[in-house]
Amino acid sequence: MNGYIINGGRRLGGRVRVHGAKNAVLPIMAAAVLSGDVCRIYDSPLLSDVIHTVKILETIGCSVSLEGDMLKIDALSADRWEIPEDLMREMRSSIIFLGALCGKMGKARLCSPGGCELGNRPIDLHLKALRELGIEIREENGFIEASCERMHPADIHLSFPSVGATENIILASVRLKGETTISNAAKEPEIVDMCDFLNKMGADISGAGTEFIRIKGKASLHGAEHKIIPDRIVASTLMCAAMTTKSEIELLNVRKEHLGAVVSVLRESGAKIEFFKDKMYIRAPEKALPADMIKTQVYPGFPTDAQSVVMAALCYSEGTSVIVENIFDSRYKIIPELKKMGADILQDARVAIIKGSSLRGARIRAMDLRGGAALTVAALGAQGESRLEGIEYIDRGYVKLEDMLNGLGADIVRV
Repeated sequence: MNGYIINGGRRLGGRVRVHGAKNAVLPIMAAAVLSGDVCRIYDSPLLSDVIHTVKILETIGCSVSLEGDMLKIDALSADRWEIPEDLMREMRSSIIFLGALCGKMGKARLCSPGGCELGNRPIDLHLKALRELGIEIREENGFIEASCERMHPADIHLSFPSVGATENIILASVRLKGETTISNAAKEPEIVDMCDFLNKMGADISGAGTEFIRIKGKASLHGAEHKIIPDRIVASTLMCAAMTTKSEIELLNVRKEHLGAVVSVLRESGAKIEFFKDKMYIRAPEKALPADMIKTQVYPGFPTDAQSVVMAALCYSEGTSVIVENIFDSRYKIIPELKKMGADILQDARVAIIKGSSLRGARIRAMDLRGGAALTVAALGAQGESRLEGIEYIDRGYVKLEDMLNGLGADIVRV
């Protein structure tokens, strides 16, 4: 078994540092290709998704090395525009290389991406937007081929503020002569982080973090150094671990402005949360209150990636909570596993009704990244031993989650 053995019922205490954001480092790694130069990315988390992305970079001709938490990407020799199917199938975010290759090589060939199965996550928005830039895209037998000979600037309106589509448009157009605009753009902090990095490389991008982004193309870019923002979902996970164990802990390397929606829910549940510069303190209540209604939304609304860990925390509240999942239609795979632990959850389509109760240890299995983290959080507060399988999903987004939690006093063994 590749999993965790978790002995629950232990209170946590102390401090832990939040590592760099998975959802920021991956598009930034793709963006480094556009420099045609050497880039250094600091606080880069050594995740399995990062390792897969390194393999993609090496496939297209980059030289990559990792020194501590510093990722060095040398794109001087990057000249290949095809990505093998096996690498594309490893993770969903690999689709970001479509925009990067179009922007650097003027063409691309790759297959539809893989990743966690969270229901319908079409890339139609990506392809439609790139076609508006004049990119000719042909889809055949599961492969996507793009040719940029007739590429031109455009004013693109997204019907939905997709993070991936916003990133792909930016990467494809950042070196394109003329001005491209995106309306109804995604506002996530990870978008802002990628644009900050690109601007350090010599790009001219304004409006990141708002619904209207303007890209003034530059013929060439150069190398840059950049530090990745803290991972807001890792921070949310650790906060929820404090809630299920009725603990008080301190988190280092956090940004208050990125955590507002989750902090609001946990405060509603009775947590005391304080921020001090780049760190925060959370003290969970002895008797957690339920949350009346949580609706996942695009940023700055409640993040779908934090929904599972908050559900795990609400299982321990005294009362009934309601969650509405508006982003991914298969985000509730965790519910049958929580029920094995004694959770009282009723699901009707996108709505989950959680009646708080005490949980007990059980043999459970992660079905996706965030669900795996949530089951870990649930098991920490449960009475008895839990055996969690499928932790390879967790490794995609958390750097040794068990070490972070054991450092706070948890009892988790990786087997």
